[in-house]
Amino acid sequence: MGPKPSDCIFCAKPTEQRDRENYILFRGRHGFIMLNAYPYSNGHLLVLPYDHRSTLEDLDEATAAELMLLTRRGIAALRRSMAPEGLNVGLNIGKAAGAGIADHVHMHIVPRWTGDTNFMPVLGGPRLVPELLETTYDRLLAAGIAD
Repeated sequence: MGPKPSDCIFCAKPTEQRDRENYILFRGRHGFIMLNAYPYSNGHLLVLPYDHRSTLEDLDEATAAELMLLTRRGIAALRRSMAPEGLNVGLNIGKAAGAGIADHVHMHIVPRWTGDTNFMPVLGGPRLVPELLETTYDRLLAAGIAD
């Protein structure tokens, strides 16, 4: 692992050792799971490597494999705690693909329910998430995401 850029929040948050405040739910050897601070829906998770890499092909095999295992862990906890009817799972690699933080690759897990979209994002851009991040954090911990 090389030096971490000081301006990358995904590099900084795991070094702060303030998991609850940073919404880090689980730490693996090569990566971690955290709540998205700007969720599309309740329970929107991010799965990230500790290594600062911009794309999947830059990750070593052990890290890439663990990211998929962490994704499975996140999905299982969401199913136990929130019973979503569906899930969007994917990556936005590069700014042109919609990555908000393009320099640190990360997987999104977005729980979905029938009829969960509304007119607000279409008209004005705001997203309405009817649960505090702290509440979602506690629900996922109770569902065994860290076990």
